[in-house]
Amino acid sequence: MSELIRAGDVRAWLLCKRRAWFDHNPPGDLPTADAFELLVQQAGYAHEAQVKQRLADTFGPVAEARDAEHTIELIAAKTPIIYQAEMIDEKDRLVGKPDFLILRDDDHYQVADAKLALSIKKKTDIKIQLAIYRRLFNTLLPGLVYLGSGEVAEVGPEMDQKCQAFIEGMQNLLASTQPPEASFGFTKCSACPYQQTCVPEFEYRQELSLLYDIREPTAVALKGQGIESIPDLANTEASSLADVPYLKGNSKKQTAIWRAQSYLSGNVRQVAPVDLPEGVWLHFDIESNPLADQGLGAEVYLWGLLLPDYSDRDYIYFWSNGGEQQDYRVWCDFLACLDMYRQQFSKCVIAHYSPYEITQIKAYAARYGMQQNATVRWLLGEDSPLFDLQKSVKESLVLPLKGYGLKAICKDSRLVNFQWALEESGSQWSVVRYIDFLQTSDAMQREIIKQEILSYNRDDVKATRALELWLKSEAFQLAGK
Repeated sequence: MSELIRAGDVRAWLLCKRRAWFDHNPPGDLPTADAFELLVQQAGYAHEAQVKQRLADTFGPVAEARDAEHTIELIAAKTPIIYQAEMIDEKDRLVGKPDFLILRDDDHYQVADAKLALSIKKKTDIKIQLAIYRRLFNTLLPGLVYLGSGEVAEVGPEMDQKCQAFIEGMQNLLASTQPPEASFGFTKCSACPYQQTCVPEFEYRQELSLLYDIREPTAVALKGQGIESIPDLANTEASSLADVPYLKGNSKKQTAIWRAQSYLSGNVRQVAPVDLPEGVWLHFDIESNPLADQGLGAEVYLWGLLLPDYSDRDYIYFWSNGGEQQDYRVWCDFLACLDMYRQQFSKCVIAHYSPYEITQIKAYAARYGMQQNATVRWLLGEDSPLFDLQKSVKESLVLPLKGYGLKAICKDSRLVNFQWALEESGSQWSVVRYIDFLQTSDAMQREIIKQEILSYNRDDVKATRALELWLKSEAFQLAGK
């Protein structure tokens, strides 16, 4: 009997076919879920429990199904709400367990799931899952998704074709005794439980997709031209390459060749002047909480700044314990501080790494109707002091790295060589510790946790300062503006 295809396989199948295959054929012992994954799971269970209560208040007691056979019995009894219903399609070898079945007036059941997502617009995995449930329970009613925002989204027959493609794709995948070919992706592989199995293989083969900005379609097309590995690409002339997806024109092709050469040599190559603005530099970093919409603290719980003379004592921060009133106050305090430095320095540069800080400033300005606030207009206007170091690095330098994240660049001993005091710290780590802070009543323990998070954020802004100095001191060609 062949392996059952699970509705929960959709996400892995969309991310990486090899990951979906390994989910059914595990390569030995796997690492346990990390603290952030457990936190998200707990938030998901809490949201599911809220939806369950919401349905019980509307339709009456909820019955929990033990298995597929029990589900059929509960359906025959016209149970108003069935929790964790299970249905198996033996023909297609398909199994699914929607969170809820809801009995409607016409004696038909409607499938429903509780999801932390705030929207399903870009959540193809959620939409295919609901299409699978509609198929398994043979219902024409749209599937319902109870979102983390409190809203309810619908999934109808528009997803049936993609649902069929998933089922056929998984059937073919599981028919193979060997994992499928795959490519490296910095983000997807960093979060994958099988990275210790796949990444060493990619590195041994010197897989093209290990290079920054070489996507899977690009790598596949290059292989069609006989460029099988990083050394092959490094020894190629740009003029000899035909256009391929995401790699069109001699300029992009030459940059890809330089990336291959840099990866092999460990050397940095400058491809354009490093564009660094003049002025008094402040360094800026935020810590945010993706679970804030579940009532767990503030969305941005820490706004951090490193000021001249850039020592530990020159680090200042604005911290929120959660709740809209404090969230608003901390945001206003942060703006007031920046306005003070706007008045103090004739030319101010507020350096950050990646566009995320700008995204959050825009979001907070919109949330509190402050788009016309003088400081907000200064921050987001044509002459904005905000400066994204990541954008400058990407445009100017080819680095011997798989990814261009702040830690990847700054921790590398060949490059900036800045080390964080807390080795385990990171963005997801800080969210876990912040939730620990909120849920701990012991004042001493709360202060310990807070100081750990502050240490991480302080090192982030010290790292952007170290990156600034590295860019200015490594004999790169600079272009002030």
